[in-house]
Amino acid sequence: MKYKIALRESEEGFSVSVPGLPGCWSQGTTKEEALDNITDAIREYLAVVDGLTEGAEIHEIELAV
Repeated sequence: MKYKIALRESEEGFSVSVPGLPGCWSQGTTKEEALDNITDAIREYLAVVDGLTEGAEIHEIELAV
């Protein structure tokens, strides 16, 4: 699965967030470190979401844009 990320350079290095996953963000001193860290953050975020939906009836919808 692909996610769009927002990568920004800062005084401390790089910050990165995932607009499609509210609250999912990370940082790194280099661009490569920030990208590695956001990959881990996305995995952890999705694991929490899976736990929150455990036992629920899940449906998918498709939006035409």
